[in-house]
Amino acid sequence: MPPTILISNDDGINSEGLHKLHETLKELGEVFVVAPDRDQSAVSHSLSLYRPLRIERISDNVYTVDGTPTDCINIAVNGILKDRKIDIVVSGINKGENLGDDITYSGTVSAAMEGALLGVPSIAVSLATKVDFNFEAAAYYSRLIAEYVLRSKLPPATILNVNVPHMPRGDIRGVLVTRQGKRVYGEPIVEKVDPRGKKYYWIGGYELGSVDIENSDITAVKSGYVSVTPISLDLTDYGFLDKLRGDLPERP
Repeated sequence: MPPTILISNDDGINSEGLHKLHETLKELGEVFVVAPDRDQSAVSHSLSLYRPLRIERISDNVYTVDGTPTDCINIAVNGILKDRKIDIVVSGINKGENLGDDITYSGTVSAAMEGALLGVPSIAVSLATKVDFNFEAAAYYSRLIAEYVLRSKLPPATILNVNVPHMPRGDIRGVLVTRQGKRVYGEPIVEKVDPRGKKYYWIGGYELGSVDIENSDITAVKSGYVSVTPISLDLTDYGFLDKLRGDLPERP
């Protein structure tokens, strides 16, 4: 029986990256699309708890949800596909990289995290550009990594965060297994005044650069490699754990 593949994103149901992902992964198994009905970029791991969510069936195996990427995965696993075993969740292909600290904001990565929390091996795929999108190489590597995960599985509560350089596939130097890098952000707030004299603000999040860390995802992509970073959902700082226990002993 062919594997069941669930795909989603944070750019919304009409994103070309989602369509390219669907096109390439349908060669591996039966693909179901459950994606937001509009752009939900940078919503992180937000889950809608205080309003009902509505699902619309677009076509065979294709659904939209008026919610976040996390909502989409949760509804797909526990609702739409509750009677099927889902073999893999693939989130993407995102318009823009999700490198370093980006993962804490990313709806794309959070969709994969939700899949892992629900016990499904999951990956997130992003294309490292903000203009002139060409998804050919990213689609190829999406399939390559998905095939690996279907074959080898992943440890519990671990996802793969995949970032593909924006260049022709033939120019990509290969795949590197990397660690999470570190972003350097500039002033993210733009303050303006509306026609009625009231202040308003845009949160820009403009990136100025990154820390030069050996074997990081950022360094790999800048060097022309596809970065594949295993990310654990266990956020415990084990290096600080024993010191903190010593500093804060239990008291009656």
